[in-house]
Order: sequence, then C-alpha cells, then structure tokens
Amino acid sequence: MGETFVIVGGDAAGMSAASKAKREHPELDVVVFEKGDWVSYAACGMPYYVKGDVEELDDLVSLTPEEFVQERDVDLRTQHEVVAVDTDAKTVTASADDERVEQPYDHLLIATGASAIRPPFDGMGLDGVFTIHDMDEADAIDRFLDRHDPETAAVVGGGYVGVEMAEALSARGLSVSLFEMLPHVLQPFGDVVGAEVEAHLREQGVDLRLETAVEGFVGGGESEGSAEGDRIEAVALGDEQVPADVAIVGVGVEPNVELAADAGIDLGPTGAVATDEYGRTSAPDVYAAGDCAEATNVVTGEPDHVPLALTANRAGRAIGQTVAGEPTEVGPTAGTAIVKAFELGAARTGIVDESAAREAGFDPVSVTITDESRAGYYPGSEELTVHLVADRQSERVLGASVVGREGAKRIDTVATALGAELTVGELQNLDLAYAPPFSPVWDPVLTAAKVLGGRLGDAD
Repeated sequence: MGETFVIVGGDAAGMSAASKAKREHPELDVVVFEKGDWVSYAACGMPYYVKGDVEELDDLVSLTPEEFVQERDVDLRTQHEVVAVDTDAKTVTASADDERVEQPYDHLLIATGASAIRPPFDGMGLDGVFTIHDMDEADAIDRFLDRHDPETAAVVGGGYVGVEMAEALSARGLSVSLFEMLPHVLQPFGDVVGAEVEAHLREQGVDLRLETAVEGFVGGGESEGSAEGDRIEAVALGDEQVPADVAIVGVGVEPNVELAADAGIDLGPTGAVATDEYGRTSAPDVYAAGDCAEATNVVTGEPDHVPLALTANRAGRAIGQTVAGEPTEVGPTAGTAIVKAFELGAARTGIVDESAAREAGFDPVSVTITDESRAGYYPGSEELTVHLVADRQSERVLGASVVGREGAKRIDTVATALGAELTVGELQNLDLAYAPPFSPVWDPVLTAAKVLGGRLGDAD
C-alpha cells in the first residue's frame, strides 16, 4: 500500500498542496477534507462580486470539486469536517451527515484557514448584518441587496475588506458610512497612505468616521432571516444612531487553530500554528499552511501571521512538493499587499511603521516623495506617492508604501529589494525600464531611494 497525504481544508493552501503533491508523485494517495461545499476559490474577488464587476459567484472558483476528482485524481470529500487529529495514531476523524470517518495518514497538512472576527456588538444577529470571509457570505450579501433594495449601508472597519466593500456598496447605489476605531484607515499601510485614501473616500461621498467606536446595531421591523427577529435599522454610537439598512463588519480575521491546538500542536507567538521553514509543525509528519499558520517575516526573521492569498498558495505548493519527496522551503513573507479604493491604488510591503521598525531592533529613516507615474509631458500621468523606510546603520531597505491613481504595483520592486536584502543605494541603482507612456526616466521608487540615500548620507 502506498503513502497517504491527508489535507484538512480545501482552499488556497490545501488545494495547492494537493495538486502539487499529486503531480509530482502520482502514486501518492491524496485525501482532502473540506467542511463546506466550496473549494479553490478567490476570496479576494468577493467584494467585486458584490459590486457587480464579477457576474457569477462561480466565476471565482478556479477548479470545481469534480475537476479535482476527475482531472487531478484527488480524493476530495466536501461536507466533511475534521473534528480531531491523533498525532500518535496518525489518524484524523471527520464528521459527515452525523457519521464519523477515521482516516489514517502518513503526512498531514492542516490548512484550516481563518475566520472573520465577530466582535461582541449588540445586534450582530440582526438580518442585514454580515461579515464577508467566505463564498456563502458573499452570496448572502448579494441576495440581501437584491431582495431588500437598501438605501444606506454601514461598514465597520477600515482595512482591506472595509475599503473594498465601501466601494462595492457605493457602486450599488447605497449611501455608505465607514467606521474605524483607529486614527487612519488601512493601518498596515501607514499614515501617509491612510490620509490620502481617506481624502479620496470622502471625495467619493463616503461618510468616514475615524476614531469612532461602534457599540452595536439597532433593529426595527420583523424579518424572517434574523436570529433576533429584526432587521437592522441603525448603527449605535453611544448617544448617536446612524441609519443603516445593511452592515458589513470587517474588523479582521483570526486563525482557525482549534484543531491543531486540541491535537497538542504548538502555536506560535502570533497565535497561529507555529511552523519551520518547510511548514512543519511540532508534531511529526504534520504541516500547516495558509491563514492558520505562521510564516517568517523577510525583514525581521521572526514569526509573522500574514493571511494573504499568495502566502497560502506558495506555502501549500512547497509542502506538496516536500511530501512528494523533494524538500522545499515555503519561503518568507514581506506582507506585500495592494488594495483598490475607488480610483486609487494603495500598496505596502515590509515594515512601514517606524515604531514597529524600532521594536524590531532597527534605527529607521524614512522619506515620502510625490512624483509622476509617467513622463510629465505624456498624457495620463498621475501623481504617485512613495513612502520608503530604511535602517540607518546598515542602509538596508525595510519597507515601503505607495498610493496613487496609477502605478501602485510598483510596490513589487521594493518587495523584491526586501527579498534580496538590498541597501538603499542598491535599490537606487536598479536598471528599471523607461519609456514616457510607462514611467519617468527616474521611476518614482528610484527617486524615493535617491532622496532617502541623501538623507542617510546627511545622517553620517
């Protein structure tokens, strides 16, 4: 009998691992347990489904369960929730239709993902109050909007989901209020990006309320779809109530680690499953990847929790190759991210916040420059703001953020610099492409490096 690779979780990390392991080792038995119906879907596309840019929910699915079974020979079992892992006996126990299934494994990948945080607000059970972290939630939001034709919307949380959903709901014709407890939206992108995005949100008609704590939601008329019997009518802010016919709560996610923790597998300092450079956990032959697992920060070398799509896909693929017989490191993470905010693009990588850099042991120096996205004389050029951070002593690039109507993908240049541990001078000397329709002679990233290099020289 051949070896069996069991995977818990059928999205990015899990299905990447299944596909790679089967491709490299066709004789390997690959069994995937997924507690829901959806596998291998693009969660990042859900706001654009709600907005209407993506016509069908199925368009977000990369491969259907049938395709995994028939074309990739993966034993995929949807509607099977794994409820226990026995690392001594090397078995998992799954529940399906009130029946228990015990499956032995030679290798196990825990890819249980993350869940949207549900804060203890009053009225979270009202009809019209949603989180958005899986396909069923995206479908439920779209159906609610079609059925009730709401006029006002509340978005709680100014992170990726909050900003994207503010745009989506505005595009559906709703008047949107966005509530954020912190001084700025998109906090991981830094104050420079946050302030520019905030001004743009207000230009687009969003009622933006920063440093505002939501206490809960207030219900009104009866609704069959609510556990509390009412439909949302307002957001409660102490003595004030802001009208809202629908609400999206996007205050972050938390890793699904209960299965691993119950099995005695170590969690790391971030609260996610601790892993080594190959994605291995503290239990023999057990791996973890995706939104439930830690990764190594490329700048600090310390454990980090970065629930992003590429991190999950890349780690799953590497683990699949390792299980197939070729040990492959999952690779570090820079936390590189990009988000669309109406007509703006905002991006970040590495360490953007100077206080975070100091906590990591660096002496940060930063500059912020605004430059043209193309040659100034060429039609269509837009202003692009680049915030670049480096360490004073080593002059190593630590991180950056970018915001503008065009050119936010330039963050990839800095992400590459982080992976190569380039200094500011080395970044400045990169031979980047130039032509007037695409860039000035000095690309804005190079200009930022040039200015920061001068500041580092002054510091000497």
